[in-house]
Amino acid sequence: MDKSMDSKGLEKKVLRKALLEQRLHLPDRLHRAELLLRVMRIWLVGRSDTTIGAYWPIKGEFDPLPALHRWKEDGELNEEPQRRRIALPVINKLHKTMTFHTWYPGCPMEEDAYGIPKPKDTEMVSPSLLFVPCVGYSAGGYRLGYGGGFYDRMLASLEPKPFTVGLGFGVGYVPDFEPEAHDIPLDAILTDHGVAWPVESSPRPER
Repeated sequence: MDKSMDSKGLEKKVLRKALLEQRLHLPDRLHRAELLLRVMRIWLVGRSDTTIGAYWPIKGEFDPLPALHRWKEDGELNEEPQRRRIALPVINKLHKTMTFHTWYPGCPMEEDAYGIPKPKDTEMVSPSLLFVPCVGYSAGGYRLGYGGGFYDRMLASLEPKPFTVGLGFGVGYVPDFEPEAHDIPLDAILTDHGVAWPVESSPRPER
């Protein structure tokens, strides 16, 4: 193995561990989560998507599902002709692939191979917008994940590619992060501070 690649991988592992520890022990987590929920809701206004993919929060991740449930209810209140759907990932550990299946509050759930809840026996769908969790993030829309590579592999295989939006807390910003050749930049990143990427449009919540 190339020593420089091995060194870079070790640096990312150390950085990932530090960011996870920081996120798990945020003293103002609830306040930050409320701000990010507000940023999400504002950002979604005007989007034409009817199927949005997200994730079941683990390891101190921000929970996007309350904002998406509100988004779904807003569509029903407005009597839109096509109902809005929320989807969660289902990971195939053997083939290292990910698909998305519809989710709703009270939906039957079961654990996947990694112990993460997933929808049970619901319809497989293709989200046009996908919210992904960020352990860390950097300029240019790059995301630091858990190192499994599921999202990057999945995004590379999807056609058409969904609009991808990272979600994370502002403390996860990594100013000197160097993306690798296989890293795929996100289309947008939202934090409790507002829109972190792209930098030209940043609605900020009232504090």
